[in-house]
Formats: sequence, C-alpha cells, structure tokens
Amino acid sequence: MEGAFTRLTLRVALSALLAGAATPLAAQVRDQNFRAGTSLADDHPMTLGVRKFAELVELKSGGKMKIKVYSGGTIGHDSQMQSALQGGTQDFACPATVTLVGMIQQFSLLDLPYLFQSTAEADAILEGPVGKRLMDKLPDKGLVALAYMEQGFRHTTSNRRPITKWEDFKGLKIRVQPSNFYIDMFNGLGANAVPMQITEVYTAMETRVIDGHENSLAAINSNKFQDVQKYLSLTGHSYNTLILLASKKRWDQLNADERKVLTDAADEAKIYQRKVSRDQNGSLLAKLQGDGMVVNEVTLAERQRLAAHLQPVVEKYSKIIGEEWLRELDGELAKVRAKK
Repeated sequence: MEGAFTRLTLRVALSALLAGAATPLAAQVRDQNFRAGTSLADDHPMTLGVRKFAELVELKSGGKMKIKVYSGGTIGHDSQMQSALQGGTQDFACPATVTLVGMIQQFSLLDLPYLFQSTAEADAILEGPVGKRLMDKLPDKGLVALAYMEQGFRHTTSNRRPITKWEDFKGLKIRVQPSNFYIDMFNGLGANAVPMQITEVYTAMETRVIDGHENSLAAINSNKFQDVQKYLSLTGHSYNTLILLASKKRWDQLNADERKVLTDAADEAKIYQRKVSRDQNGSLLAKLQGDGMVVNEVTLAERQRLAAHLQPVVEKYSKIIGEEWLRELDGELAKVRAKK
C-alpha cells in the first residue's frame, strides 16, 4: 500500500513538472537587444537617466535584455527619434514632452508659463490623474510612455544684455524649441523666436545667428553654452518635463514578464534621474558663474509682469487644449497647494 502511494505521489509530481514545462515561452524573459537615444550629452541628467534605465533593465532581466544608449543626438534629434520609435526602428527615447504637442495638443499643459511653483508640484501633477491621462493618449500614436523625468525650470541666456524686466526681450533673437507653443511664447514677450534643434545651437550662438536661447541650467552646462554666451537670467518661465518613451511596435512584441522588467526599471530610473537633475541644479549656478557667465535673478514682480504679457498665449492654448483639461489641472494643483 505504501509503495502504491509513493508511485501515485511520483506520478502527480511528474504531471506537475510536465505541466510546468509546457508553460508558453511568452511567460519568460528572452535574450534581446534594444536601442535608446537621447539628444543631450552624457553628463546631462536626461542621458544619465536613460543609462540608469538601461542598467536596471539588464539587472532585472538577469542580463538577457540589453539596451545600447546613443547620446548627444548621434542617431537623430528628438523629432527624428520619435518617428523612428513609431516606425519600430528605434526602441526607446527620452524627449521633452513639448515635442509631442504636434500630435497631442494637450501636452502643452505641462509647459504653460509659470504653471509650477516647485518641482514637488510638478511631481504631483505628473504622477497624478493629469499625467496618467496624457500618457494614455500615446499608444494611438505608436508610442508607449514608461515614465516622466525632468529637464527642470528653464531660464534665458543672451550675448547682448541681461533680462531683468519684460522690455529686455524686445528684439532679441532667441532660440526656442521647435514648437509653435514656444515660438508664440517668446514672440509674445517681444523677442524674435528662432526654432532650432539643440544640436545646432552652439554654432548659431558662436556665429551670432542668434543672440541667446532659453533652457535648463543642466542643458546650458552640458552643451557648454557658457563658452559662447555672456548673460544668464533666471527667468524660470516654464518647467520642462521629459518622458521616457518606447516604440509601441516593439512593445507589442514583448510578453508580460518583459514589459514588467521595463516598467519596474523605468519607475526606479525616474526617481534616480529627478534626484540627479535637482542635485546638479544646486551646484550648476555657481559653476556657470565660475565659467564666466554673468548671472542675474529676475524679481517676483518682474516675473509677474512676464506672466501678464504671456496671458494671450495662455488663452490661445487654453482653447486648443480644452477647458475640461485645464479645470482638472487647476483642481489637482489646488489640492497640492492646500497640503502645504
């Protein structure tokens, strides 16, 4: 009787083992290689964040999923890389969200002038319902959003004069991101907005094709713009969000375990990237001054004047974005500020 029981137990165990062996390969992580690109240099928080993502993916997949990172626009600027993601010839990129506005107008929300008072406010909105709704619009465009990262608050540089008040923008040729929104913003301030890819800006400054540009402290330093720009004015006119994107074509080829590797890695990488960005900002101002830039604050009263002159731009894009989105954004911001 005991021998019969043992044989039965063995048969049950063998059946369970065979059933496990029959589990589809789709439930396993497979060996595969990916390509990721960034438009900024290796020392910029954007690229550091994507490299951390690649490192975590390899770690979490047991070395099976490997991502090669191409930095500094070597495989294209942000718009080109987005097209490559949509076409399935590139796997990951980390552009500024403003580059998505051409296909999804609601992403203009995140760059509205003087929207966020702090990075904590930005985090709350991006990780809340508004940020999630924006992400949910991307799959229809051939993209999958994995995480929000940050470029940070944007300021203005110039070779001609510092910006201390609204009138100082008048007549300056200011490079802006290739976005109708940023073109309208700086034209609205009285500047002559010049849309241009970041990879072209250094030469344009050096040859005086443009007088200045607007960007984060990290991007100024990473691109060595302090070598060809004299004045840095802390206008803080907008907060610039980055977004880690995947190609939907490639995403659709992955199984559940592989997707979990990517999403878990992205969640960890975004925390690392934001910390790096904010830690850098704490030291970059002194570095840029040490490199010879003349830095000036812009008073709260003058920022309020800048915001007032940008109201027509806000009203124009409010109609494009939709009142319902703006109401939700205002409601979420009110909740965050009520907790302070």
